[in-house]
Amino acid sequence: MAKNSKRKKKNRVRQRDWTTDADNTFSHDLKKHRRTDTTLSGSQSEADLPTDFEANGLVISHSKKFVFVQRDGAEDVETCQIHERLGDRKSTIAAAGDRVFVEDGDEGPLVTGVAARRSKLSRLAIEHSHVNEQVFAANIDFLVIVVSAAKPAIKQGLIDRYLISAGVGNVESILCVNKMDLVDAEPDVIQFYRDIDIPIVLTSCEDNTGVDELRNLLKGKWSVFAGHSGVGKSTILNLLSPELDIATREVSRHNEKGKHTTSLSRLYRLEDDIHIVDTPGIRQLGLWNVSAEEVSFYFPEIAYLGESCKFRDCTHTHEPGCDVQAALEEGRLNAARFESYVRIREDLEENADTGSGGRNR
Repeated sequence: MAKNSKRKKKNRVRQRDWTTDADNTFSHDLKKHRRTDTTLSGSQSEADLPTDFEANGLVISHSKKFVFVQRDGAEDVETCQIHERLGDRKSTIAAAGDRVFVEDGDEGPLVTGVAARRSKLSRLAIEHSHVNEQVFAANIDFLVIVVSAAKPAIKQGLIDRYLISAGVGNVESILCVNKMDLVDAEPDVIQFYRDIDIPIVLTSCEDNTGVDELRNLLKGKWSVFAGHSGVGKSTILNLLSPELDIATREVSRHNEKGKHTTSLSRLYRLEDDIHIVDTPGIRQLGLWNVSAEEVSFYFPEIAYLGESCKFRDCTHTHEPGCDVQAALEEGRLNAARFESYVRIREDLEENADTGSGGRNR
C-alpha cells in the first residue's frame, strides 16, 4: 500500500492588517503560542543567534513573543516572532523604537538580534509578569509627560516618578499640561517644575493651543507620550497629525478616571521627522533600577541642599543637622515635592527585600 505522500502543513504566523486592528492582532495567536514563554521549539533551540549583525528593521510595536517590525526600505509592517533564545527573560526583549535584525525563517519572519539601545523608558513590570523590567520605548530623546489641568486632576507623585524613570533611562523630559480650556489659570504646581528647568507646554485640544509649540520641540526627535489614562495623549497626537485618526475616549464623569484607549505602545512617524511612541495610560508606575538611597539624586533641589547635611548618608527625613529639613521648615523647599520624595523612598525601602519596587501614591 502506497504511503501517504501528503506533508503536514507548517504553521505560520498569520499576517493581518496592522493599520486597522493593531491592538487585537495577537489575541488568537498568543493563546496558541503561550507555551513559548517557557519552552523552546526544536528549530529555534538548535539555531545559533548571530553575534555580529547590522539591524535591518524598526520595531513599531510589540506584544508578548511577537513584534510588529518595519524593515528598512519597506512600507509594510510585518508580524514577527522573537527567537526564544534571545534576551535574558528579565527584561522586555524588544520595544517600540528598537532596531532589530530580522531573518526569514521556516515559520515566517524571525527577530534574531536586537541592537544596543542609546536610551530607554521602562518600569517595574506588573505582578505575575514573566519579566521584571517592562521596557515600553527605546532609543528616544524626549519623554513627554502628559497631564491634564483638570479631569483627571494632576498627580504630582506620578510626574515625579516619570522624571526619575526618564533620568534613569537617559531621556530628557517635557511636561505637557493639556485641557487648559477647563481652567482659568495654570495650575500652581506647574510653576515649580518650570523653576527646576523642566520644559513646559500648555495645550488645549479644543482650540489647538500649544500644539505648534509642541510640534516645534519634537521636530527631528524621537519621543514617547506617557501619562495617566484620560489626559488626552492620543487626542494630541491626532492634532499633530490628523491622518492618524487614533481612537479616543472620554473621561468618566463619575470618578474622573480615564479609560484605556491605547492598549499597546506604538511608534508613529509624523511630518518634520517626528517620531512618537504612544503608550497606554497608566495609574501606577513602579520604578526600575533605582534604590532608596539614589532617589534624592533625581530631586535636584533636594540633592543640592543635601550637600550641606551633617551626615553624608542623611536620608533627609529625620536626622539632626539636615539642611533639607531646615529648608522645608523655612519654606525654601516645595512641601509637595518633599512629600513625593518621602513616599517614593518609603515605597522603595519597603520593597527592597522582595525586589518588587515602589508604586506611585
